[in-house]
Amino acid sequence: MLLCKPEEVKTMSTVIDSHVFGNVFSTPEIAAIWSDKQRTDYYLRFEAALAKIQAKLGIIPQKAADEIIKHCTLENIDFDELKRQTELIGYPVLPMVQQVVKKVNEVEPGLGEWAHWGTTTQDLTDTAVVLQLKDTLKLVETSLDSIMSATTKLCEKYKTTPMAARSNLQQAVPISFGFKMARLLATFRRHKQRLDELEPRLLVLEFSGAAGTLATISEASSYDVPPQKPDEEPLGLRCQELLAQELGLGVPSIAWHTERDNLAEVSNFLAILTATCAKFATDLKLMMQSEVGEAREPYVAHRGSSSTMPQKRNPIGSAYICAMASSVRSMSSGMVEAIVADHERSTGPWEIEWIVLPQICALSHACLKQTHYLLDGLEVDEEGMAGNLATSKGAIVSEAVMMGLGKTIGRQYAHDIVYDLCRKAQQEDKSLLELLRADDGIKKAGLSDEELEKLCDPVNYLGLSEAMVDRVLK
Repeated sequence: MLLCKPEEVKTMSTVIDSHVFGNVFSTPEIAAIWSDKQRTDYYLRFEAALAKIQAKLGIIPQKAADEIIKHCTLENIDFDELKRQTELIGYPVLPMVQQVVKKVNEVEPGLGEWAHWGTTTQDLTDTAVVLQLKDTLKLVETSLDSIMSATTKLCEKYKTTPMAARSNLQQAVPISFGFKMARLLATFRRHKQRLDELEPRLLVLEFSGAAGTLATISEASSYDVPPQKPDEEPLGLRCQELLAQELGLGVPSIAWHTERDNLAEVSNFLAILTATCAKFATDLKLMMQSEVGEAREPYVAHRGSSSTMPQKRNPIGSAYICAMASSVRSMSSGMVEAIVADHERSTGPWEIEWIVLPQICALSHACLKQTHYLLDGLEVDEEGMAGNLATSKGAIVSEAVMMGLGKTIGRQYAHDIVYDLCRKAQQEDKSLLELLRADDGIKKAGLSDEELEKLCDPVNYLGLSEAMVDRVLK
């Protein structure tokens, strides 16, 4: 039961709109980019840039362009009226254009009719989305750089810090914590490459008219265009190129009204990027377990605390990251679904993008910010790592022992002996080294106590961890 009037309640349709959760599952920067005002501002920028270019080419009068540009500001938009008309018409572009036209016509009757000349609703809508994505990817790139910087420091600091690698959640062989972080760093670097590669495909203007042919931009429909020169491109293409240049976007090779692959690509890029964040967060959750205690999220008083168990320090940042990344992966499938559009204008798939793309971007940026926060302040427990290496009583280096013995008694024979001794070590609560020294079969290998001791020290079996960290860092 509502305890106040509906108009007094701030509507929460998703957690990214929530007053309480908004800065957890979104960020102020990304929320501003995907707000109604910013989207409308991009519409207005499009209209102003179009008027400027078209006046330059003689397509519309310069006087009309000057007034259109002057009135293409947010201060001239009545957002309540825009809301009402959008609910009626179905799209916000026409209601916005009507308001601009009305303002310009008040300066001089008929002058505003030159606004929105030769373009269409989807041109504005898609170009605005591209501009929103351009700003979004700047935030993503900044976050990626911060994440890689924090990860680099961890690689350098813990290059040779031994810990247990896990295979099927069981201790495998020793690695260094720096090696674990270097794998993460290499992955984020690949994501940076992917970002650089997709931007030229994505950040492209949409300006093609009703069916994509630019049929409305011609000498016949223009105000005062000079005759076309023999070596000159058609007027519509010249207008398109100059408009793209004015908006800082690439020129399309052809209309992409119902070719949505690039929008699906950026969504799926964000899906795999945030999945990498979730892989790190999953490892950290497991390392934070009381029985493991190898690393922890940055300590902040009461963060991750329980309402009933005062001792608890929950991996709350990791939980957020995993939840957001999972949501992004789920929503990105909707962007792939939107590719299946009918003919030259779709009936429904396009609107899927309006629903999920802002959420994908908001969740992704928040996920990256949370990931940087964890990496930048990560608490690494070297003693905990060392303690866990010792829990297997030497079994974690059984591979090293097997290989050391194998060169004289055979690898498979050594494997079977060491397998039995590892089991015996756990049953009898003895170290593998102790049992190796006492085993007659091992004695036949002719290894000295010093050699056996060296084989049983996890610090001596980090492989090329350090060299590989260095290679990633270089």
